[in-house]
Amino acid sequence: MNITTCPPDCGGISPAAQRTIRYAMTLLERQLREPGASFTSSHAVRDWLRLHLAPLEREALSVLWLDNQHRLIAFDTLFLGTINSITVHPREVVKAGLHHNAAAALLAHNHPSGEAEPSLADQRITERLKQALDLVDIRLLDHLVVGGMDIASFAERGWL
Repeated sequence: MNITTCPPDCGGISPAAQRTIRYAMTLLERQLREPGASFTSSHAVRDWLRLHLAPLEREALSVLWLDNQHRLIAFDTLFLGTINSITVHPREVVKAGLHHNAAAALLAHNHPSGEAEPSLADQRITERLKQALDLVDIRLLDHLVVGGMDIASFAERGWL
């Protein structure tokens, strides 16, 4: 990374490094959308989410909408917050899931602080979203919290 050739508004990342990151994101997204590829392994998903969410300066809640075979239908960033909070409306999440005709969903949001540990508020909204999505037969498979390079999984902790 060559910081000396980086313009002041690039956050310390050179234009060449920015192009490399965009290219990596494109390759990972293409792999996630590959026909027949399902989300049975979370490594590509986690890498893609790190690239998408870790550098954000505000909290963002995103959803990966999946079909019956857990293949990616769409990726939506539904809510943007501040540096340490976000307001999430379950109605809007359900509406987006129905719009995409999704069978399952993976929630993801970032913690700009770099700490991936889910808060009590994260746990509460996840439960509300799970209940709301259950009403329309969309399975919530996981909620991933991205904090820098670390990712906490609700499913791995037995919270879903």
